[in-house]
Amino acid sequence: SPGPPHRPADVSINLTATRRNALPAREVTMLARAVVALALLGSASAFTPISAGRHAGVKMMSTGTGPSLDYNPDKYTDEANAGNMRKLGDALADGDIERKKAEQEAFERENAMQFAREERQRKIDFMVNMPDTTPAGRVADFMYKGGITEILEQLDNDLIGLLPVKKRVREIAALLVLDKMRRKLGFETAVPSLHMCFTGAPGTGKTTVAVRMGQILQRMGYCRTGHVVVATRDDLVGQYVGHTAPKTKEVIKKAMGGVLLIDEAYYLYNAANDRDYGQESIEILLNVMEKQQEDLIVVLAGYKDRMDRFFSFIPGMSSRIGNHIEYVVGSANILE
Repeated sequence: SPGPPHRPADVSINLTATRRNALPAREVTMLARAVVALALLGSASAFTPISAGRHAGVKMMSTGTGPSLDYNPDKYTDEANAGNMRKLGDALADGDIERKKAEQEAFERENAMQFAREERQRKIDFMVNMPDTTPAGRVADFMYKGGITEILEQLDNDLIGLLPVKKRVREIAALLVLDKMRRKLGFETAVPSLHMCFTGAPGTGKTTVAVRMGQILQRMGYCRTGHVVVATRDDLVGQYVGHTAPKTKEVIKKAMGGVLLIDEAYYLYNAANDRDYGQESIEILLNVMEKQQEDLIVVLAGYKDRMDRFFSFIPGMSSRIGNHIEYVVGSANILE
């Protein structure tokens, strides 16, 4: 009989390798059963989604009912939490007020010219319709009742001569009395600048006039106390950086409500030294003279030629001075 068919050598080799690498069917079955057993014995939480595990144990509440939404102002009454807790309605009301303010300011800016014309016409109508028989009074009567006449008489007794100075003081007092009379009748007036400049040689009575002027202004209600504080450069200007501002503000604080007399004021500015600390003191004085002129009257004193040069360097100071009084030394004839 013929023998077995001839098989190539490479085919036999491949079949042998496949049998060696393949697992027996019984072992595959046992491995599958083991996997199923592990799945059954394991905890159910192992297959629970991560998101569910995070929210486990959280008590669900309806929207808008949490304890953080409770309004209890007494709970945060300590200093650290003062003002941190308030009703949403209050916050919205504050925001609405701010919005209305902004709208009102915008409306006033857009109609400023119209408002000015209406105000001017109202003043004209008030003057035209005022009866001619309306009593206005006399300046001398107001000065006497207010005690201004008494102070002017004291000034005449304190100083010999200086007639132009006394005349100028009387004119200033009469102007202020007239301003009060106009207010009494219902007119709106603009008070002129009461800051002054006294020019003249030392010993001519500048401090005395400043004291009497302070008393006049206090009697008429243009300053609270009327006291006079005399200062020089040494009282206002410091010796190092950061020293000038505290010194100047301290002197101003003492003079508030009265008169600040700065003697030899031109020494505050040194044109030869750009780093001089006097410039800082001048800037503070300018700011106070502009913004607090109703509570402080500044009087600058010194020689006329030096004060004129000082004003040429500091034009802002010259524009704030409303009254210039020159002290001229008279002759011996005034003693006769």
